[in-house]
Amino acid sequence: MINFPASTFTWEGFPWEKHPIHKWHGGFVGECGQVYHVRFNLEARCAIEDANGGGTEIFLGAPCRSEYTIAKRNLFQIPSNEWRVAFSREHSIHISRRPSSDDPEGKYVPLTEIKQDIRSHIRPFADSAEMGDVAPIIEATLAGDFLNVLSTYHDEKTALKVTLEYPVHVMNLNVADEEFQVCTGPIFLPDLRTWDGTELGQGYVADAAISSFDWTEFILRREVEAAEHEREWLDAVRGRDRLELHDPDNPPENYHPSRPKPLVFNEVWEFESENVVLRAPNK
Repeated sequence: MINFPASTFTWEGFPWEKHPIHKWHGGFVGECGQVYHVRFNLEARCAIEDANGGGTEIFLGAPCRSEYTIAKRNLFQIPSNEWRVAFSREHSIHISRRPSSDDPEGKYVPLTEIKQDIRSHIRPFADSAEMGDVAPIIEATLAGDFLNVLSTYHDEKTALKVTLEYPVHVMNLNVADEEFQVCTGPIFLPDLRTWDGTELGQGYVADAAISSFDWTEFILRREVEAAEHEREWLDAVRGRDRLELHDPDNPPENYHPSRPKPLVFNEVWEFESENVVLRAPNK
């Protein structure tokens, strides 16, 4: 059972170099040559396994709002966006913001190409137990124990097994009738169309809901277009402009950068699954 709040991912960036087009590329506001470290907590785990025992393990990192790094004032970028990363032991995995009906758009990238001094610390709870009945789930919830869920499903088309582990942030109980419902997130849901036999190309940010031990529903996040009259304020820049050019009077040819789009939860995936609730004492 993973202790997600205590698990971290840390890297050291490469020395900053002047971007050929943007003045504040990536939100960096320091001097060229500076090096920053970044650490964030982990929020969920996704394991993919094939029939031969091969596979990969992917973790979803905690998000931040798009920001200027490391600024004294005007810390948040307006228009704002969400930044987060999904990664395996060796690769950064693309997080799609498009509906699953669209063709895959992303692919994995070796972590060593974009970061250095990469460290992940996956910390388990020292004492944990599985619960396959409602009564102990109710007991553990009311006792204030730490709770995770393991949801496992099988994909018939690819013959892959997917196991998701995620902490329970919200639990609903009907104590009298011994009913429960977990509705929580975020998780990383894999797009198995992008599996190449060793690694995954992309996945989605989603939330999960279970109220039994044999069924899971996921709701996927996607971006949407805002109405034109809403974009007037949504795209209005406050302070620095994240897309400001070194030479605004001479933009690159065919330069049409897009501003962040709103994110909504809409598309639902449903699976027969094996669900296990895990508990660890909250001492």
